[in-house]
Amino acid sequence: MKSLWIANIANIILCPVLIKGFGPIPALGLTGAALATTIGRSIGVIYQLYHLLVADTQIRILLHYFKPNFSVIQSVVKIATPGIFQFVIASCSWIFLAQLVATTGGENASAGYQTALRLMMFFMLPAWGLSNAASTLVGQNMGANEMLRAEQSVMKTVKYNVIFMVAVSLIFFLLGDFLVGFFTQETEIKDFAKNALHIMSIGFIFYGIGMVMINAFNGAGDTWTPTWVNLCGFWLFQIPLAYFLSKHFGMGPKVYLFLFLPQKL
Repeated sequence: MKSLWIANIANIILCPVLIKGFGPIPALGLTGAALATTIGRSIGVIYQLYHLLVADTQIRILLHYFKPNFSVIQSVVKIATPGIFQFVIASCSWIFLAQLVATTGGENASAGYQTALRLMMFFMLPAWGLSNAASTLVGQNMGANEMLRAEQSVMKTVKYNVIFMVAVSLIFFLLGDFLVGFFTQETEIKDFAKNALHIMSIGFIFYGIGMVMINAFNGAGDTWTPTWVNLCGFWLFQIPLAYFLSKHFGMGPKVYLFLFLPQKL
């Protein structure tokens, strides 16, 4: 957490300095934004490496740890491979649907959706943290052979995530226009963005439950079940339905805003 604080605070400070320029530092525009992100994240990684390699902490990386343990490597690869597919499946479907939003709604629809997506990602950070906690709690309790406690931890996490997602949905419905106004004052873009926020928020409760359940499966070592869920949900249902409704019913970008419920990017 501290490394993330350091990285993001550095990024926040460096962005306006490198983008707009300050004193002897020239204005670098988009290049400055990229440099600020890279420098900020590098500082965060250096902080992590210091605590892993130098500082007197509970976890230390020593040279002999780098001796290959092929049985462990094989186990990690076996569990991680389906996890890689989870992200590939979700990301590829996101790219496909983003292209459909742009081609059916034009630049304004694409900009409006991206604005809504940025807001969604910010407000979803606590939900992601809760769902990741479910993964840790399940693995920890199963390792201690406490199966009932593992199940209870998942259900409690679901409850807290649902409460949070209800709150976010209400914020998006009631304050959507105010939030979008931070990003743009273009009327068409704002309309698309508000529409996206309202439509996406309908599915937030279910998405919050799904996030916890998928991480619970991953924490239990069952990474194939979430992979099949993503494959069926995104590629066998979401994309074909979006294509069919847009091409045969002329519903345009609203179809994708409805089907394009937030994914873990």
